[in-house]
Amino acid sequence: MTLLRRVAASFFATVALVLILTAAAIAVAVRGFDLTIAGAVSLYFVVWWTLLFAVLPFGVRSQAAVGEIVAGSEPSAPSAAGLNEKAIWTTVVADVVFVLAVAALPLAGL
Repeated sequence: MTLLRRVAASFFATVALVLILTAAAIAVAVRGFDLTIAGAVSLYFVVWWTLLFAVLPFGVRSQAAVGEIVAGSEPSAPSAAGLNEKAIWTTVVADVVFVLAVAALPLAGL
């Protein structure tokens, strides 16, 4: 079992890792690029939320595809969404995109 899957197996470990990675990215933006804390948190939230919707469909298999349809649910509903892993991956990708975006702000004159 990979480290990512071991961390994602626990809700609290996932939340802790996401918060640590998020705080690190925001600290880089505040200290390295003179962004305010409120501005960094706001921009990070927008980047993270946008990327979450990009990452959500990856690896999802429907109940119909798996062959285990829960009574009363839509057959196209996901069988196992893997939201903890997706939260971690979203945070890792959002950290990179966020730092690159913050680094590009002075180049744009902002």
